[in-house]
Amino acid sequence: MDTEALHELIAREQPNICQVTVYKEGEEVYSDCWNGYHADDCTHIMSVTKSVMSLLVGIAVDKRQIQGIDDKVLEYFPEYTVKRGEKTIHEVTIRHLLTMTAPYKCKGDPWAKVCSSGNWTYASLDFLGGRRGLTGEFRYQTVCLHILSGILHKATGMKTVDYANEHLFAPLGIAKHTNYTARTAEEHKRFTIEKTPKKNIWFSDLQGLGTPGYGLCMSAGDMAKLGLLCMNKGRHADRQLISPEWIQEMTIPRISTGRHYQNMEYGYLWWIIDRTKNIYAAIGNSGNVIYVNPASNIVVAVASYFTPTVFDRVDFIRKHIEPVL
Repeated sequence: MDTEALHELIAREQPNICQVTVYKEGEEVYSDCWNGYHADDCTHIMSVTKSVMSLLVGIAVDKRQIQGIDDKVLEYFPEYTVKRGEKTIHEVTIRHLLTMTAPYKCKGDPWAKVCSSGNWTYASLDFLGGRRGLTGEFRYQTVCLHILSGILHKATGMKTVDYANEHLFAPLGIAKHTNYTARTAEEHKRFTIEKTPKKNIWFSDLQGLGTPGYGLCMSAGDMAKLGLLCMNKGRHADRQLISPEWIQEMTIPRISTGRHYQNMEYGYLWWIIDRTKNIYAAIGNSGNVIYVNPASNIVVAVASYFTPTVFDRVDFIRKHIEPVL
């Protein structure tokens, strides 16, 4: 299959894809666009944001700004008032947040209560804990993961987007990102689901802390740079941006996610696709993906506009894109 045939296949079978960028052996070997997007346009990469947040936490750990991921969450918020009768929250660590094993007193994502509050970090802490204790159960969370942005801010004194710009984006040649804040629920919804290209922005709360569970906007080209950084064990050109130890720790399978998530395994906010070959991926709603295959020295990044419940994007990459390129 040539690249023209691949372009037509993607347009036909994966119609919400806007951009694809592929690296092989460290070189860009394929880049293409659909749906009126250009190479430097951005999409809302949804939960791929979580995996980028894992990289930022790793940088902060390397710099000893965060002493370790077994730090208790509440150590970073001494001013926070714990709800009466709540005990479990005192035992929750950063590791629990990174592996999605933190306990919450809610069944799903409490979007309305967190996003309508004056402080999303404290509102998220209000849901952390519960009578069941630390069960080790996989509890996938998006909005309450905002606690991680609060921790990063407390540890570094920097806003999420500023920390990312200085220590991750700028060294990789990724355009500077700025905060974007929605003033109404309707504006928030529109940001999340609209299909038109976006700027280099990171959705943030009223304090300017970027949402770590969603909200980052990037092009496939820039997503691929992040994947290449991971495959190169945190090294870019002559600089070690993230320690190889963190990249390894981040991509070790920590927990099986169960049938609701196709029984995939999970590391530190990265999905483990094949533990034998160490293939892993950042995966977001609508089929946004950074796919890293060290065994074949391939990185594939896919940026897509909003379409709910796209579950086959990694399978499509492995079946149609990876073998061709």
